[in-house]
Amino acid sequence: MRHGKKINHLGRKSAHRKSMLANMACSLIEHKRINTTVAKAKALKQFVEPLITKAKTENNQTAEKGMHNRRIVFSSLRNKYAITELFGTVAEKVGDRPGGYTRIIKLGNRLGDNADMAMIELVDFNELYNAGETKKKSTRRSRRGGGAKKAEAPAPAAAETKTDDSEE
Repeated sequence: MRHGKKINHLGRKSAHRKSMLANMACSLIEHKRINTTVAKAKALKQFVEPLITKAKTENNQTAEKGMHNRRIVFSSLRNKYAITELFGTVAEKVGDRPGGYTRIIKLGNRLGDNADMAMIELVDFNELYNAGETKKKSTRRSRRGGGAKKAEAPAPAAAETKTDDSEE
């Protein structure tokens, strides 16, 4: 039984797995998308999303918090160029997003060993998917009064058309 086993070990020892995920995360931050297997992409998503959350500008409003978050992320990534990119351009783009910074797109099977391949990318850096979307302001609305207004709106329009027909 697999009760309580949340980490996919990926068939590697812990040091190898941590190094591999750190290298993949640095590549993802640098290139904004990478191709890998589905299992590694899912493990990478769990690894990199908390780091991106720490890099968001709202978490770094004071100098002490910003430096502390940089040091925490550096202990995971161990690449100062990736840290600079993450806390610079990536943090700017994802500043208003409440989570879900990465997207996994399945690509099919690899020719050599028939492994399931996937592309993992940073969501805000793909202009093809984001071209049709406009910036939406997320607000909470109650559903209490919405139905009555919609029901009333068509009724007067129908009444006007009847009066227009009768006049002719």
